[in-house]
Amino acid sequence: MAIIDVIKYEGGNDTFVYKHKTEDFNTGSQLIVHESQEAIFFRDGKAMDRFGAGKYTLDTESLPMMKRFFKMVTGGPSQFHAEIYFINLSTIMGVKWGTDSKIRMYDPASGLHLEIGAFGEFNIKIADSGKILLKLVGTELGLKKEDILGSSGYTNTSISGKFRSLVMTKVKSFLPKAIRENNIDILEVDEHLDELSEYIRSELNNAFDSYGLVLPEFFITNIDTPDDDPNFRRLKQQHAERYLKIQEEKIKLAEAEAKRGRVIVEAETAADVKLVGVKAEEEATRIMAYAEAEKIRAEGLAKADAMRAQGYTYAQETQRNIGVAIAENEGSGAGGIGSAISGVVQAGVGLGAAVSVGKATVGMMNGVMSEVNVNNTSNAMTEETWICPSCGTSVTGKFCKECGTPRPDEKWTCPSCGQTNNDGKFCKNCGTKRG
Repeated sequence: MAIIDVIKYEGGNDTFVYKHKTEDFNTGSQLIVHESQEAIFFRDGKAMDRFGAGKYTLDTESLPMMKRFFKMVTGGPSQFHAEIYFINLSTIMGVKWGTDSKIRMYDPASGLHLEIGAFGEFNIKIADSGKILLKLVGTELGLKKEDILGSSGYTNTSISGKFRSLVMTKVKSFLPKAIRENNIDILEVDEHLDELSEYIRSELNNAFDSYGLVLPEFFITNIDTPDDDPNFRRLKQQHAERYLKIQEEKIKLAEAEAKRGRVIVEAETAADVKLVGVKAEEEATRIMAYAEAEKIRAEGLAKADAMRAQGYTYAQETQRNIGVAIAENEGSGAGGIGSAISGVVQAGVGLGAAVSVGKATVGMMNGVMSEVNVNNTSNAMTEETWICPSCGTSVTGKFCKECGTPRPDEKWTCPSCGQTNNDGKFCKNCGTKRG
């Protein structure tokens, strides 16, 4: 075979290990290793020099292990014999697998013995190139994707692959175990494909590790259930009945909760209405009392404003009223002032006497008014001073001199029922408003 000057990978994308077809090389030849590849030189079944991605010139410096077997000429080309394997370190995707026979299992949920099948895919890559070369490849020309499980990984007619028996045995052993240990209902098994896949992947990796291989992903895409089995059909019927019964119980519980909530809302609403009624009644009473007080205050203020407009005060008005009352009382009596004046006129007293009598009468009137003023002043000095709640004026007596509001603590007798010692604006016994 001709000696070549350039050594490089010539396999396909689905190849794990590629053995170069040439075994005799010259020093000074170029070795090209692509990314995600590794090149290993073998001699007499032993791994010698190892090269990662890059371009190398083969000489005594780059082949320190190989030069122990050959007398390589320094400074010139020399020939040597070796086997070169290129290792593909990338992940090979989509290796299909499937059980070649039914898996007998015990369903923990129903207590039935069933037969199922399983199918899927996995991805695989080389984790240790030394292990796979020593334990798997040997003197073979390489390792391809189809060599893992066979040309068709999940049919009975497939060419048997190197790991077919390993994968089938692990899946058949650990799939029923995983279903049983996790108490998975076979009718709901599709909901647990992820966890079942991870469980199987972990077990398979324990076996593949000794060959320098690893499964980054393992997928169970379908579990074939025995739909024609009478026991399985009965199991599906029981599951449906149980599901319907559970749903009925949930509906009854929801209705009971709704009824309970409705009763609570109605009770709270009734309590709120009652409370609102009491508060409304209290608020109406307060508003009526306030309105009555405002009416009395407004009347008093209006009366005070009218007096100020006429130029006199409430005290002057009181003195005027008292003077009028005295004059009326005296005029109606037998010895009153009016009788005296009438007697003087009828007796023919002269004008001078009449004037004197008039002066005397005026003096008597002034004396009476003076006595009234003195008495009023004396009473005012002895009466207690209080603050009007309507206009804030400091006053004495029973009524505010500014607005006419009655003294709050003044006791009065109800004209309707005769209740005494009333001190508010309404009778304590019958509610009659103070006159």
